[in-house]
Amino acid sequence: MIDDRLLRMEAETSWTNYPYSYITYVPEAESYREQSDDEAKVETFSMDSLLPDDLLERILSFLPIASIFRAGTVCKRWNEIVSSRRFLCNFSNNSVSQRPWYFMFTTTDDPSGYAYDPIIRKWYSFDLPCIETSNWFVASSCGLVCFMDNDCRNKIYVSNPITKQWRTLIEPPGHKSTDYTAMSTSVNRANQAVNRANRSYSVSIVKSKQVPGNFFQWDLSIHLYSSETMTWTTLVNDVLSGWRGGNESVICNNVLYFMIYSTGGSDHRHGLIASNLSSIGSPSSGILMRSFIPMPCSLTCGRLMNLRERLVIVGGIGKHDRPEVIKGIGIWVLKGKEWVEMAKMPQRFFQGFGEFDEVFASSGTDDLVYIQSYGSPALLTFDMNLKYWRWSQKCPVTKKFPLQLFTGFCFEPRLEIAP
Repeated sequence: MIDDRLLRMEAETSWTNYPYSYITYVPEAESYREQSDDEAKVETFSMDSLLPDDLLERILSFLPIASIFRAGTVCKRWNEIVSSRRFLCNFSNNSVSQRPWYFMFTTTDDPSGYAYDPIIRKWYSFDLPCIETSNWFVASSCGLVCFMDNDCRNKIYVSNPITKQWRTLIEPPGHKSTDYTAMSTSVNRANQAVNRANRSYSVSIVKSKQVPGNFFQWDLSIHLYSSETMTWTTLVNDVLSGWRGGNESVICNNVLYFMIYSTGGSDHRHGLIASNLSSIGSPSSGILMRSFIPMPCSLTCGRLMNLRERLVIVGGIGKHDRPEVIKGIGIWVLKGKEWVEMAKMPQRFFQGFGEFDEVFASSGTDDLVYIQSYGSPALLTFDMNLKYWRWSQKCPVTKKFPLQLFTGFCFEPRLEIAP
């Protein structure tokens, strides 16, 4: 009986039928038929009724995370088990790896789309909390996803997209309107075994605004939110000459990395700034460029990622005579202040995207990198440990018109963490 239930759950493909916040137990109607006197009465029972709660809990903890929601609808006992705090903690400690998922937006008008589970290679219909359109800023860390609107850039939410729990952050300080903004978030992974659900997290905002009447100089400020104090702190106020900020940043090992772009007078098109969040004192100017790190080469669509506290960049490699046109895609890891090439996308995969635009989306966490073209729902994965490229299962969405764009982000599916 227990095996049949698990198999039925594996056959499901719809995610939205099982929202975690609304799992309720609905007793199944009993069915029977009259037996003739000649028929032998056979007594049946469920195997899981013989199992103690702790053993059944252990068995259920080996399910893929999407099946946990379905397990809660099987019966009252299963619902109580998968809803318990002990189960959520044990599930997160399970040796079965829950690899990062990829959420793909399928429209620019609303945040609906599909989430891909690379372990069982399935797509689930999925709705995100808080976010209103697909062009919002997104950053994720350890099961939490941070959203910021792309208009005023003052509405910031932190959520667990699996449990649908979320909270609103107070408006960050600094310029009310900026030319460029980069957002990143980081969950404190220290003491993971203690109070996993309430681990602290930080959200960083890097704001860049052109100095009025001076294209060469740009104001740049760094602001950090702490969930422990529920306040923002301005860490840096600086003026960059010949450089501006962008929309790309990430936090690794409590160091904030963000990309900057040349506005003239430099041999580099873009570079990287590293700011140690634990050692920055009072806001000051002139300190950022001391930590400048050049890019490994001229890149298009460079994306910064935290993969197990390693800084990774994925970018399009431009042609020598036309750097804005990409001829391939590379992956590098920062070691010290030097970039080490990890992989280049084989041509058969690069060509598999079809007509590859000069822009593409990439996102990664843990040991997995996702890459997709803006013009196609095709999704490619790269395993950093195995050095293995692989196409995902085909996303259940089709391109409806020539200019339709697709994008997305990855996140770790977790049940136990709350914003």
